[in-house]
Amino acid sequence: MTSTSHLQDSAQSSAQDGTQSRTIKAAVVRKKGGPFTIEKLAVETPRADEVLVRIVATGMCHTDIVIRDQVYPVPLPIVLGHEGAGVVESVGAGVRKVVPGDHVVLSFMSCGHCARCAAGQPAYCAKGHPLCFGGAREDGTTATRDDHAASVHDHFFGQSSFGTYALAHERTVVKVPKDVPLERLGPLGCGIQTGAGSVMNALQVGPGQSFVAFGAGSVGLSAVMAARIVGATTIIAVDVVPARLALAKELGTTHVVNAKSEDPVAAIQKITAGGADFALESTGRPDVVRQAVDALGTRGACGIVGAAPIGTQASFDMGGLMSPGKSIRGIIQGDSVPELFIPQLIELHRQGRFPFDRLIKFYTLDEINQAAADSESGATIKPILRMG
Repeated sequence: MTSTSHLQDSAQSSAQDGTQSRTIKAAVVRKKGGPFTIEKLAVETPRADEVLVRIVATGMCHTDIVIRDQVYPVPLPIVLGHEGAGVVESVGAGVRKVVPGDHVVLSFMSCGHCARCAAGQPAYCAKGHPLCFGGAREDGTTATRDDHAASVHDHFFGQSSFGTYALAHERTVVKVPKDVPLERLGPLGCGIQTGAGSVMNALQVGPGQSFVAFGAGSVGLSAVMAARIVGATTIIAVDVVPARLALAKELGTTHVVNAKSEDPVAAIQKITAGGADFALESTGRPDVVRQAVDALGTRGACGIVGAAPIGTQASFDMGGLMSPGKSIRGIIQGDSVPELFIPQLIELHRQGRFPFDRLIKFYTLDEINQAAADSESGATIKPILRMG
């Protein structure tokens, strides 16, 4: 039986049990380390709280790659992707946020009813991990089947946007203006939101202060742009890739440090005359975490956003932390409320103050494995997959 026949049979079976399905093209991870394989799948139509989105383009995040490699275990096979942007195709009976034809960005999933969600802190949702990484809806069901009618895990971050359509939970959907190029906007839902939000929302860097980004990838460079917006007067980027440091200069740093050729802690202490007010660590490497903490000045704060394998430990000098009153904190999604923060970032971009499009390189969905390789090598800062 052909793939098309299997999918037609799956759609007929769905119709018989009261549901319908749509055939989509998507990238599937079937084994640890990949590759992403492009397949035709059948996805259900929306339940009451879901939105079917025709994906125009989706960003590729470092998290997609570490999940492909099972650094964080998720069930396989699965459709990843969590920086989708597209047009609403249809909505469930209970959806009120959007209507068909609306342009949307898809962000992370949260439950909406735990204490943290009620307090306006959805990034720290009590059910956030299973909802984003469980490979299914909250009730454990999946909506996607392959050409053998076998279940494929989905609802990654509530969306699974590495495909031509995504069946997203309403809570992940953010309506955006139609006069902004939709194909650029997907990364605002995770990586770029994380970097900018860490500066603006979590660390609350202010005018006249000093800020250091350890790592000049999409998160670090988004943080650099945000630090410039909020008025930090000393902005430093630390990396080992000269091209990224050159771009950091163009995007707002006052200084750059190549950690291959000089000691970043000594360099930062010299630049800031004693240590930085804030640092953001986005590499996930314990040795760099230590550098970020050691580079702080009195009452300095270090935010950690780098994705490290579960169980990774980092060390610090307890006296060097306590006596100067330094602090370390983990940050998820830049402490952002996507419905509020993503429109703010779009407006800043519209004004020319947040040129995140400088980070982007486009690929087709069929080029997804090349996009992943370019991201891992550092050749591309933020890949975006166009669905075509």
